Amino acid sequence: MNFIQQAYKGENKWYLYILVVCIVFFGWQIIGVMPLALTAVLHSADISEFTEAANNNFMTLGINKNLFLFMMIVMFAIGLLFLFIGVKFVHKRAVKTIVTSREHIDWKRFWFGFFTWGIISSLVIGIGILLEPESYVWNFNAVPFFTLVAISFLFLPIQTSFEELLFRGYFMQAFGVLVKNRWFPLLITSIAFGLLHGANPEVEKLGPISMVFYIGTGLFFGITTLMDEGTELALGLHAINNIVAAFFVTTDWTVFQTNALFVDTSEPSVGLEMFLPVFVLYPLMLLLFSKKYGWKNWKEKLCGKVSIPLSEELLEEISGVN
Repeated sequence: MNFIQQAYKGENKWYLYILVVCIVFFGWQIIGVMPLALTAVLHSADISEFTEAANNNFMTLGINKNLFLFMMIVMFAIGLLFLFIGVKFVHKRAVKTIVTSREHIDWKRFWFGFFTWGIISSLVIGIGILLEPESYVWNFNAVPFFTLVAISFLFLPIQTSFEELLFRGYFMQAFGVLVKNRWFPLLITSIAFGLLHGANPEVEKLGPISMVFYIGTGLFFGITTLMDEGTELALGLHAINNIVAAFFVTTDWTVFQTNALFVDTSEPSVGLEMFLPVFVLYPLMLLLFSKKYGWKNWKEKLCGKVSIPLSEELLEEISGVN
């Protein structure tokens, strides 16, 4: 059974997907927000200050950046837990089925994506700093920085895993079994992934053109998942992408405001760094993966139909007849 067909190992009535989405939203955006909200209350002078911060940005309350990042990750961790609960007890199938079609999760794939993209993205950022040193300020402060590094490597993969398993795992399979093809789940999950990031301050600063990066990134992760029949590579790619973004460079107008090594002081603008990954680096990564893992039948895997797999009982019956 391929990756999308893993959904057939459990219950697939359409209303169950709506129920699980509600469960995940409740865990992520209701229960998950509570620790951050409590932290904000403790940093607020009164209810009016808390309300104003809630409508804008809790960072305005002066919450420690590392603490704020950790509380944000807690939201995603709870969302991930509720996603697992939905898959396990509502759809009645193993959590592994939204991760991979393989018998076991291939952690070698995860680490290959992790280290490969980590090296490339670090080089790109480093070159950008060398080309425009006047736009960057050295921001190293040992204790906050190494705390950030620890949080990034230990906990940020929880946040990225939630997004990957929700979009490239759960939603990809849900739309696949409902519409019985592969191209629609690929497109709709990529667009939805981009829209999820539409509330990020970068989009407000740079305008709708910035959605090219987010939707393009979602498309890259989606193609990788469908071609590789599992999310392991995408999980590694997404994890290291956010880790590097967290501890390398920060600004005062992006979603990640951290104790990073450098502060980008340049004015927000649409530059090469937005289009280079989508139109150059991502295609090269797909080429690398295809060579390493022997990807074939691109048209079928990205645009083909999703069929209901024959049950083991029916296969045994057919074999008996023959």
